Amino acid sequence: MLKGKLKLPAPDKVRRDFPDWLGSLVAGFDEKGNEIKVLEFELESGEELEPIQPGELGFHRGSDDGDEAMDDDDDKDQIFRQRPNPVSVLKSISDEEKRSDLEYELSQREINLEKLQRIASAGIPDGGGLRATAWKLIVRYDFNYQLLLGYLPSSRDLWDEQLNENRQKYANLKEDLLQNPSEHVWKEYEESSTKRNEENDVDGPLRRHEISHEDHPLSLGAASPWSQYFQYTEIVEQIDRDLQRTHPDLPFFAGESSFSCKNREAMKSILLLFAKLNPEIRYVQGMNEVLAPIYYVFSTDSDKQNAANVEADSFSCFVRILGDSVDHFCEQFDNSSNGILATLSRLSDLLKVNDEQLWHHLEFTTKVKPQFYAFRWITLLLTQEFKFESILRIWDTLLSNPFGVQDMLLRICCAMLLCVKSKLLNGDFVANLKLLQHYPDDINLEYLLQVAKDISPDTSYYCLSL
Repeated sequence: MLKGKLKLPAPDKVRRDFPDWLGSLVAGFDEKGNEIKVLEFELESGEELEPIQPGELGFHRGSDDGDEAMDDDDDKDQIFRQRPNPVSVLKSISDEEKRSDLEYELSQREINLEKLQRIASAGIPDGGGLRATAWKLIVRYDFNYQLLLGYLPSSRDLWDEQLNENRQKYANLKEDLLQNPSEHVWKEYEESSTKRNEENDVDGPLRRHEISHEDHPLSLGAASPWSQYFQYTEIVEQIDRDLQRTHPDLPFFAGESSFSCKNREAMKSILLLFAKLNPEIRYVQGMNEVLAPIYYVFSTDSDKQNAANVEADSFSCFVRILGDSVDHFCEQFDNSSNGILATLSRLSDLLKVNDEQLWHHLEFTTKVKPQFYAFRWITLLLTQEFKFESILRIWDTLLSNPFGVQDMLLRICCAMLLCVKSKLLNGDFVANLKLLQHYPDDINLEYLLQVAKDISPDTSYYCLSL
């Protein structure tokens, strides 16, 4: 993953200002604290998706041309001949119980967020929009001691008002910051022309002197919308390249279908808007990977109104999730208390407390430092280490952690090391580096997450025995 080389102000200034930027991102205020005027905006309703099927996310399987189709009778005989898998039966029962608990909790007029977090942490069943609703309630960030709770309030009576307000604010931001300058110039001309015609009742062509110097495409002035527009051309190109590489095995993101193109275009708008609202951070490669699970989950919401507003909802929740980890994307903050090096050091300390033998083997015997393998784990919130359906399951636990995403993220990373302890102890530098940079996809995910939960967030007194 490439790191952005950006010019940022001194860390103490950014640490003071950035939470305000995040607040204005969500609340619809500019950097001076002025409320942005709300404009009318309507998103086109997206294609309705079928409920997620475990193991088949984004795929539509069909028989090859040379295969003979099995008739209905053969299908039925095959089903009856199969012996029930006890594990599958138990999992099905467990999923139904969780689904029932979630549906009940989400139907309450006042949502018990602590109970919702406990249920979601155990995994949210696919389908029915449960994950989309639960994530909107529990997604949060705790940045510089400023706690923001979920995108949705706990009171159902406030949902419609909150959603409409946030969606309008996003539409306004998009209208102001992502509009092509030619559209801006033409809109101003039409307004002035209409006003002039009303006053003089005379129609006339656009005269050259009516276009200001700043509005000319060749203007290099700092105030020129064209100059600002061209400054982001390179960022737009980088976003486009990254989105083309986002989960290339899933038709939802990849390919040239109108559906996948529409999804990538919406995600590009979200990432570009974030870059423009945060000029000291801008866009850094990898942010697309963090956005992908959010956008996918919200797109699969069974509520058509919510699915139609996936772009606005995804933007606000993306900002919240990125809020307490954005410093990991900035090279200038690598050595700060909130930078990636400090976070990697905390991971090393966590491993040492929970398994000093493994810690010593990695740090001193094989010299496989966390910088060599965990940088990507942490900055991309594990989105590159597991299959997509596993990522969604991991994020259920990440987002529902009452101590915040970063706390649970480090515990999961530590658990990933503990779950392959025997292989790591028997490996040298090359073998261990290969193992950790290509983490095994056959790991028991539920066991891994349970190990992570058993690791105390306070490493000063807790030691995990395996």
